[in-house]
Amino acid sequence: MTDSQNTCITNNPTQSSFHVGAITAVLTISGFFCMLNETVLNMALKNVMSQFDISAITAQWLSTGYMLIMGVSIPISAFFIQTVKTRPLYIISMLIFIFGTCVSGFAPAFPILLAGRLIQAVGTGMLIPNIVNTLVVINPEDKRGKALGIFNLVMFFAPAIGPVISGIIVQALNWRWLFFIILPFSIISLILGIIFLENVTELSKPHLDIVSVILSTIGFGGLIYGASNLGAGTLALVVVPLLAGVIALVLFGLRQASLKEPMLDLHTFMYPMFTLGTLLIIIMHMVNFAIMLLLPLFMEGAMGLSAFTAGLIMLPGGVINGIVAPIAGGIYDKYGPRVLIFPGFLLSAVVFFLLSRTMTVSVAIPTIIILHCLSLIAVGMINTPTQTNSLNQLTPELYPHGTAITNTLQQIGGAFGTSLFVAIMTAGQKNYVNSMENSGAEIQAQGLAVGVQQSLTVAFIILILGVIIAFFVKRNSKIRKPLRSLKLASKLGK
Repeated sequence: MTDSQNTCITNNPTQSSFHVGAITAVLTISGFFCMLNETVLNMALKNVMSQFDISAITAQWLSTGYMLIMGVSIPISAFFIQTVKTRPLYIISMLIFIFGTCVSGFAPAFPILLAGRLIQAVGTGMLIPNIVNTLVVINPEDKRGKALGIFNLVMFFAPAIGPVISGIIVQALNWRWLFFIILPFSIISLILGIIFLENVTELSKPHLDIVSVILSTIGFGGLIYGASNLGAGTLALVVVPLLAGVIALVLFGLRQASLKEPMLDLHTFMYPMFTLGTLLIIIMHMVNFAIMLLLPLFMEGAMGLSAFTAGLIMLPGGVINGIVAPIAGGIYDKYGPRVLIFPGFLLSAVVFFLLSRTMTVSVAIPTIIILHCLSLIAVGMINTPTQTNSLNQLTPELYPHGTAITNTLQQIGGAFGTSLFVAIMTAGQKNYVNSMENSGAEIQAQGLAVGVQQSLTVAFIILILGVIIAFFVKRNSKIRKPLRSLKLASKLGK
């Protein structure tokens, strides 16, 4: 690796000419409304299920499908970032998102609603990596933690308050207004981007390998579809997609190693802190997005609360997360990752253990509020430092690929976790109800609580793995030495 490759992008002499404040503001506002859509339908799922006469397994695809399509779209984002200038790419992404919002709002049937959600997800999947890469480019290394912390306020605050907004709107109007209200704000964001956004990246215009696109789509799609069928009771619908997904991803990885211009440069995984950080991001998103879906279903289905009340219960956690995220970024810039990431995972594991023991139909509302707040404090401690520490170890030419990989896998982790935990919840509820003599409303509610407890127990076990991995994370932004074994493996692959 040459010295020029090791030079940090902060040495770019044109960096100071960017209007960092205006660019950051536009991207943050846009990201907020796009990410809000990940969870904004959570409180409305019961209404959607009732209107279109569908099951919870089917309805959860409005959330899982959104994250899945984001995960499938994001790998291609590294190509777009290096092929299309920052501003035009932003405009295209927002136009796609706005179109999907219109389709969803006017959808006459569930398949049309799902299609609109998936179109929204394509726009978001193109937008988010462009935002992260732009923030990395325009901010020097010693300020990236704070910059990404502000953006992660959006990444997690928006999904966190999504159920609150959803609950209020569904209570007063109906679920279609979730899209009608977001639409004008999205159009305003587009106009602001046209006015203030600048082209900040240098284009290399790599070749897009269609085979890689197909393999990544089959790979990630197979994993999520297989996981979503865990509660369906048909083994073939679980094993076949999962196996196809794993095989496709292996072939995808081998193909990337053999291409001169890979769609995703897997050399990023030669850097140990990037690899560890990526694993931690996957784990965190698996449990975080799952709890955002499980809690509303539990509070409405098991406790009998209204969507509005359930949304208010989740509001304090969303506010606290929005406060913690930028603070954690500043702490990382000053003290590094160890004071945040390991304690964050430890706190999260303790919280999920307590949740798995307390989520009964008689649980006190203050208990849910406190544990939910602690859970999102842990998320704020983990996400920004992990993401910043991972990207800081990469060389500048790997930033688009590192950004695409982390954003892809965090969405895949969220989608996989949501599918997995909803399937566990559904299976647990079904088994409980079948073991009873009757299947009345009270038994259904108790069964739902049992299913949620089982899901949270599995999440706790996964978080223990995160605690172990987090122990080995250290600040290593100035030492960009790839793992020798992986470097040798890459050469042999070629």
